[in-house]
Amino acid sequence: MPVGGLVPQATDDAAELVVRNARIHTGDPDHPQAEALAVKNGVVTVVGADKDVAAHVGAATKVVDALGRRMIPGLNDAHLHVIRGGLNYVLELRWDGVRTLRQGLAMLREQAARTPKGQWVRVVGGWSAEQFAERRLPTVAELNAAAPDTPVFVLHLYQSAVLNRAAVKAAGFDKDTPDPRGGQIVRGRDGEPTGMLLAAPGALILYSTLAKAPVLQGEDQKVSTRHFLRELNRFGLTSAIDAAGGFQNFPDNYSTVIELAKAGQLSLRIAYHLFPQTAGQEIADLTRWIGMVRPEDGDAWLRLNGAGENLTWAAADFENFNQPRPELGDYEGEFEKAVRLLMENGWGFRLHATYDETIRRDLAVFEKLAAEGLFPSGNRWLFDHAETVSPESLDRVAALGGALSVQNRLSFQGEAFLRRYGPGRAAEAPPIRAMLERGLTVAAGTDATRVSTYNPWVALHWLVSGRSVGDLVLRPRSNRVDRQTALRMFTRAGAELTGEQEVKGVLRPGCYADLAVLSEDYFTVPEPEIAHIESLLTVTGGRIVYAAGEYEGLDEELPAVSPDWSPVAHFGGYQVSRPHLAGVRQAESLGEAVAESEQHREWRVRRGLLPDAVGMPFDPCFAL
Repeated sequence: MPVGGLVPQATDDAAELVVRNARIHTGDPDHPQAEALAVKNGVVTVVGADKDVAAHVGAATKVVDALGRRMIPGLNDAHLHVIRGGLNYVLELRWDGVRTLRQGLAMLREQAARTPKGQWVRVVGGWSAEQFAERRLPTVAELNAAAPDTPVFVLHLYQSAVLNRAAVKAAGFDKDTPDPRGGQIVRGRDGEPTGMLLAAPGALILYSTLAKAPVLQGEDQKVSTRHFLRELNRFGLTSAIDAAGGFQNFPDNYSTVIELAKAGQLSLRIAYHLFPQTAGQEIADLTRWIGMVRPEDGDAWLRLNGAGENLTWAAADFENFNQPRPELGDYEGEFEKAVRLLMENGWGFRLHATYDETIRRDLAVFEKLAAEGLFPSGNRWLFDHAETVSPESLDRVAALGGALSVQNRLSFQGEAFLRRYGPGRAAEAPPIRAMLERGLTVAAGTDATRVSTYNPWVALHWLVSGRSVGDLVLRPRSNRVDRQTALRMFTRAGAELTGEQEVKGVLRPGCYADLAVLSEDYFTVPEPEIAHIESLLTVTGGRIVYAAGEYEGLDEELPAVSPDWSPVAHFGGYQVSRPHLAGVRQAESLGEAVAESEQHREWRVRRGLLPDAVGMPFDPCFAL
């Protein structure tokens, strides 16, 4: 953008990029505010006033006027399934941010019409029935009506999936198909599958069914990953820690990001983990990987960070809050072998642990090894999730040198958690303030893409407000954090989990030039609007990787979405209500959804499934 009043004068010391006229939150407590910065060779060289960067403007310097907008360090999602998400992104119809089920079904119907034979329409995570005005899931009948012949798979968190008739057939389910361990195929009176799959409580039935759908190959996987990274850049993300996960084999499923990194085509820094995929083979896998790679192998764009989020399958608890807490069998023997192997070889790790009961058992193993000098040893390790962790367990984590990573899973599963455990437990799920008060590193993330949305601002809103996507208050003020603390959890704290805190998460000379210029001022916008913030300009390593609004066209060009029938090619990713949609039509749409919800309530009353609240005005927030 041409900027009047700046005359190129630098020669040898010219910056490659200058951003001026900004309200910069640096994240540096010694110099918290600034209005301009200069970038050279991918790192920040100057932070200060406009006059401080003027001398670094040369003939080839790209100068961007932030127009008084808020700038922050680039966001870092500390728990994101970015590698797996990228391989599938362009095949998925995203309901992230969709306000009504009516709109979601309309999108599904339209997508089914353009999807070629043999392909599926899949809605995979990032949404919850709580966000819809109708407050319910789609029915099998609705999916059949929207797509009579095209297989449709709709995943709802790690709780359930809804399949239409064509998807049941494509998945190979029939009267004789046995229920897998920990899952249920719901059946009708005739014994045939209805199209509902339940995690009871394990989610294997859900993602093993999804794995039967066609996948991308070769160059299409690269294009899909690059578009997913651009979508993450759209929200100001410049880094992520990949938590690995099921159906993510190493090295096969990592080859796409490795090739993109070699070509200099990553727009997001990724620190990745390795997750043993086969029960009973975990120790062999970990031993093999230790011989192949070491933590911090790679570079500033792609690097190994350790093992996890599972080390052994038997030690994993599931977070389906519609089901009772899973009772785990004896797992300590193999789990101890895995932890010992990692600690003796200098590997860090992360552990999926939803419940304090699991965390206490894990800590007992660590304390046994601590007696041998293996904890604390300098290896970075952490618990993920930790919704019900107790104060006593937090003290033990601190004593053993651990850290924590929390995600906004209760943005999407809050009502289920509240129903099962009550308001008292929900108020402390997770106990973020208690974690911080102990001086623990507490990083924040989303756990996208199959549970929460990848939009980090929804998670930041949850941290600050304590509210779910259905606007239900779960955490009181005593267990919320202020905006500055929440932002640190999404920047500097994530860098601490990868050992990069000296170069990432802060805007000061010598640090990575990772930043975002925001659509709204995060620090002053009304609290409900935090979830709707986006980036207008995202810079990673000095490269403009996303540009919108006045800056449109400054970012790097991407190849077209492939295949051309992709839902992303037509609908994009995260769905937001643009200002021109926020008027009469939006009100009408919400009104239609609420009316439909009332019809559903009356249907249940007529069948005796609900008491008839005669004379009571209908509440659109009524939980159907």
